Amino acid sequence: MEKLKIGMFIDTYFPMIDGVIMVVDNYAKRLNKIADVTVFCPYGKDKKYQDNFDYKVVRCKSIKIVHFDYTLPVPKLDKKFKKQLRDSKLDIIHIHSPMGIAKMAIKYAKKHKIPCAVTLHSQFKQDIYKITHSKILTKIVLKSLMKTINKCGVAWTVNTAIQNLFINEYGLKIPSKIIPNATELEFLPQKEENRAEIRKKYNILDDEYIFLFVGRLNLIKNLIFLVDSLKVLKDNKVKFKMLFVGDGQDENKLKEHIKKCGLENNCIMCGKITSREQLAKIYSASHLFLFPSLYDTNSLVQIEAASQKTPTVFIEGARTAGTVTKDVNGLIAKNDVNSYAKEIEDILSDEERYKQLCENAYRDLYVNWDMVTQKVYDEYLKLIQQNNLSKDKKDV
Repeated sequence: MEKLKIGMFIDTYFPMIDGVIMVVDNYAKRLNKIADVTVFCPYGKDKKYQDNFDYKVVRCKSIKIVHFDYTLPVPKLDKKFKKQLRDSKLDIIHIHSPMGIAKMAIKYAKKHKIPCAVTLHSQFKQDIYKITHSKILTKIVLKSLMKTINKCGVAWTVNTAIQNLFINEYGLKIPSKIIPNATELEFLPQKEENRAEIRKKYNILDDEYIFLFVGRLNLIKNLIFLVDSLKVLKDNKVKFKMLFVGDGQDENKLKEHIKKCGLENNCIMCGKITSREQLAKIYSASHLFLFPSLYDTNSLVQIEAASQKTPTVFIEGARTAGTVTKDVNGLIAKNDVNSYAKEIEDILSDEERYKQLCENAYRDLYVNWDMVTQKVYDEYLKLIQQNNLSKDKKDV
């Protein structure tokens, strides 16, 4: 039996790092062990970067966007890319961002009569409004994106909250199914040793709590709210260090707000950390993962934190908390800086409750990529079988 030929389509890729890119990479490197995987994506800003993956990567030309981390793919202007796609002989297409590359993928799927799945990773309405600052333009662009998405055969969402958002508010019309995100990180049992190592590395005192944020430093992640909550904690005499791991377009704005709040000695900018081993140690060392984002859908970082028995503090209305049971395996505070700070203080003052929260986060929220990838592969086979049956009926 020939290996399945899988095409994954995404509008940005390494050396850029974000949650969607990590999802695609984890899918691709695992699926490539049992199938032939090709990731179709644009070139990034770093012209010196070279791909080095076990799976195939085909890139198209792209245009730099001023003041943004991402580039704009222009596959229609790239003859080499179009030829490589034509020659790929794909059995199934999996789209991860519904922009320029996705449209070309959908046309390919239609022409060759193969299944096309799309994973809905983002709350597109927020993304569009951040760029346009216009409700009218946001409505127009969102309608166009949903038109593209509804041309696919099936949509996969990361949790029920996001599924409902797309169906009830965005206009999703195609069948949908929930396939969660996961992590490849495994639990590091030496928690105290890891904490001691991180304290030494970042000059953190033994009586200071370690709080953590990992991700793009983009204000859409509610980082101003986070810093304001930290100021409340400091005013309440809580001793802590806050680690910000990542980089992004709003890093300077974040630093300015940290300075404005008088938190320069409490916040440590760690930069982008590419070592997964080092990142796991930082998760392990942290007492709490602080993630007040209303933007994310089912962020990988909260699963990574759970893999190290580090619970996350969310806020009410966060769809990324859709898999969380309040006060059982995570904390969900009111959307108010004082309430968020109090939630942190309360859990840290109750040692037994805190320990149980850590164990429950690991028990309930930690999901491994191997399990998810097998489910994805099984779904691919089902879609191909359904597609073949449908073609057979038409031929009769």
